[in-house]
Amino acid sequence: MSEHRQEFDNELEAIESKVIELFAMVAEGLPTATQALLNSDNEGYALLAERDRIIDALYVETEGLANREIVLQAPVASDLRFLLSVLRIVPELERSHDLVVHIAASASHFLGVDLSPRARGLVQRMSDLAADMWRKAADSWYQRDRTAAVAIAELDEGMDELHASLIAELASGGTAVPVAMEMALVARDYERLGAHAVNIARRVVYLAGSFPDRPQA
Repeated sequence: MSEHRQEFDNELEAIESKVIELFAMVAEGLPTATQALLNSDNEGYALLAERDRIIDALYVETEGLANREIVLQAPVASDLRFLLSVLRIVPELERSHDLVVHIAASASHFLGVDLSPRARGLVQRMSDLAADMWRKAADSWYQRDRTAAVAIAELDEGMDELHASLIAELASGGTAVPVAMEMALVARDYERLGAHAVNIARRVVYLAGSFPDRPQA
């Protein structure tokens, strides 16, 4: 292996490690955000808000490194697919953590205390499923596992069902209207987190050598 190729491989590995770090912060932030929401934990929100600044900086750095390697190295084949995939998924990772922070921000509104036991249970189930989808998305990326990536889309059907159930519970009349309206936005955040995980899984399919369908908005 030439010295030039070794240097390029080192840069690709550095980019990969930053992407994996972003994955981890999204997946790890979800349970913290949900507990902040349900238990009105402002400290949990503050922790995630601080972490979001770290993620924003890491996103900019990772995107810059990927763009630089494309310009300097003019990569082809699998190297180019990898760098293009990075440029597509790091914005998804950054936006996903924004959603995590938005969920946690509801802690200051004390929404959790006004939810019915059923609504709280549905929120927890959505959180658990979203975290599972993100762990699987991270694993599929790291292992370039096309089969695991495809399976994430099936989990998203469960997220859609939970989302519909929570909206129905909020609309049933047992929750104050202002709380129900704000919780509907939170429910949408969980649903969007699932959709982002699916979009990333599609990029894994592409990286593994097959082109995905057009990502959802």
